[in-house]
Amino acid sequence: MAVFVAISVLLAVVVFATVLWPLWRESRGIALGAVLALSLAALAAYQLVGTPAAIDAPAVAATPRSMDEAVVQLKAELERHPERADGWQLLARSYEMLDRRPEARDAYARAVKLTPDDPDLLVQAAQARLFADPGKKIDAEAVAMLRRALELQPQQQRARWFLGVWQRQEGRPAEAAETWEPLLAQVDAATANTLRVQVDAARKDAGLPPLPAAQPPAASAGSANALTVKVSLDPDFASRVRLRGDASVFVIARIPDGPPMPVAAEKHALQDLPMTITLDDADSPMPTQKLSALKEVEVFARLSNSGEAMRQEGDLDSKPVRVKLPATGAVELVIGAK
Repeated sequence: MAVFVAISVLLAVVVFATVLWPLWRESRGIALGAVLALSLAALAAYQLVGTPAAIDAPAVAATPRSMDEAVVQLKAELERHPERADGWQLLARSYEMLDRRPEARDAYARAVKLTPDDPDLLVQAAQARLFADPGKKIDAEAVAMLRRALELQPQQQRARWFLGVWQRQEGRPAEAAETWEPLLAQVDAATANTLRVQVDAARKDAGLPPLPAAQPPAASAGSANALTVKVSLDPDFASRVRLRGDASVFVIARIPDGPPMPVAAEKHALQDLPMTITLDDADSPMPTQKLSALKEVEVFARLSNSGEAMRQEGDLDSKPVRVKLPATGAVELVIGAK
């Protein structure tokens, strides 16, 4: 029962600490007290409700009163029952929360010995070795873990990232760039933009040219008349006007001299500017009116403070551009241009 008590409390600690992380950053004392209180409350609820025999069961004398006590108790139980891989992993995570990096590294190593073919665990153990090192260097054992993780799960993104970090540390920038490049197709656009900077920096150090410019998203399969649209803010306008950070940008295609209802539209955040997008049939709000069925459209961008596509007071439209379909090049829209 004692080992279950310790693991239950520590598991609750990990969960609650994740939820209370913003509070932790503001006041560690308050957050730790909240984590502990919630953890003990969860344990008490389980003892009273989760087990039918709890009504008659004697109180558990070993119930930990703090996270440090729970760690000590779990460590003692694991010394008696060292075959519990999940216990070693939980102990390692708890050490990480307490910023006891060398002990986290050693606990992860014990978990890896018991579960050597878990790619996520291998990456966690390698990362723990990195954080425990005074110089923040990735050692040979961590590299072996990362390579093994990629053998087991070739799409393991963190393993690939850390392996590239090690190659950079070792002065092998060309290898680092080659290791990181497959990630560009696996991550979201914002992450890819940040990662591309790292890849190009590594390529530069290796005497290689930067990667080719990122291509705009491809049109949906079978969508004819897809439109590539580049949208930006006029620099002079942006310098003169204070824009709301939560404003939205709508890119709209509609029938020239026709109804105001768009035949294709996309909504983006103001922070996305400048941007390049592709309008196609997947962006049509009306199933009966597709972009692919038209010979000409009018395209414009709308800066909307309300977040609504319908024009409101204070909204600003770019100059509309008429485009014959299929278009031969990108349509450029500038919001705020005179």
